[in-house]
Amino acid sequence: MVSLAADLAFRGLVHQVTDDRVPARLDGPPLTAYIGFDPTADSLHVGHLVQLCNLRRLQLAGHRPIALAGGGTGMIGDPGGKSEERQLLSADELAHNLRAVRGQLERFLDFSTASNAALLLDNGEWLGSVGLLEFLRDVGKHFTVNQMVAKESVRARLERPEQGISFTEFSYMLLQAYDFLHLFDEHGCTLQLGASDQWGNITMGIELVRKVRRAEVFGLTTPLVLKADGTKFGKTESGTVWLDPARTSPFRLYQFFLRAEDADVGAYLRYFTFLDHETIRSLDEATAERPERREAQRALARDVTALLHGEAEAARAEQASVALYSEEIATLGERTLLEVCDEAPSSALARSVLEGGYPLVDALAASGLVASKNQARAAISGGGAYVNNRRVDDVDARLGADDLLFGKYALLRRGRRDYHLVRFE
Repeated sequence: MVSLAADLAFRGLVHQVTDDRVPARLDGPPLTAYIGFDPTADSLHVGHLVQLCNLRRLQLAGHRPIALAGGGTGMIGDPGGKSEERQLLSADELAHNLRAVRGQLERFLDFSTASNAALLLDNGEWLGSVGLLEFLRDVGKHFTVNQMVAKESVRARLERPEQGISFTEFSYMLLQAYDFLHLFDEHGCTLQLGASDQWGNITMGIELVRKVRRAEVFGLTTPLVLKADGTKFGKTESGTVWLDPARTSPFRLYQFFLRAEDADVGAYLRYFTFLDHETIRSLDEATAERPERREAQRALARDVTALLHGEAEAARAEQASVALYSEEIATLGERTLLEVCDEAPSSALARSVLEGGYPLVDALAASGLVASKNQARAAISGGGAYVNNRRVDDVDARLGADDLLFGKYALLRRGRRDYHLVRFE
């Protein structure tokens, strides 16, 4: 079996370590490690997925993972990665978000009675009871303002004097440092993991434990997940890709990963799946030699969807994806059709235009898939025009009521990916 340290290295999941002994500790006797998640929304999103996978990897390797929900720090807000002050949430909003996020974390890890059963903790339980004077005396005195200002998350905000940073967010790193101390004292936690933008917060916690308990603890960060073009991962035209199926359906999640660029898919397979190294290398070769088959993208989408929503939902999403590009699209059902086309442009036309047949040339031009009727004719004659995924090569073709899906819709397509859904009312 591949060791945990070697597996993380193969997957490109080690960005920084606070000590060269961290890899040996990962492959040594069981340890307790934690990652924090602030409940700023009532669902985690795919940007959290690397850390969720890392907690799972730790547990599979025999270590005890702690998923720390930030009921306390969530009331403050981490300035890291933000160019402006976060909107503070009310206690009721945080409580609601915390319940929802807890459910997602519990589905991801094993919280059974095993010796390395995961722990799910809320830092509001201890941060909410510590007194201000006690905190300033026992924590604040161990750090200088110079140290805190030097942290990247703070310095970046201070470089924008018109926005700056409030004392509330400035204090966040001290609260997170106190979390590490508390987890060390109560649970023997000796390792904190997080994304690279958490480096400053992690090192503050390590220093606090060293100064107060004269003990060694460690930190490991992973790279920030960005697309090959440097843009933020996890966003689509319709917004954030959430882990809650009520906010982002399993099909949309599947489609998000299915659309990964060739330049990104190898890294995503390493970050977000538990496929073995040989399989991943094989998929790398498939991307290089047969990119049009998108074998790696399909494996990625299937594995992530199954990991988050189960094998049955992954199979349904895969079937719906196949139907989206075939004449079987009518088998999806109306609700799934609308979900499938959620991010496609759409428009509505009066049903009366179908009387006597609505010229496909006119429909393509009106949809914006082509710039003119002449371009529509060229698309049709060139074999690049489709109605409900059926190729139409007759430039005089007309749409009628019999062509509608569920008696309401016509899905127009130009080429492989340019869709437009027309609703006839």
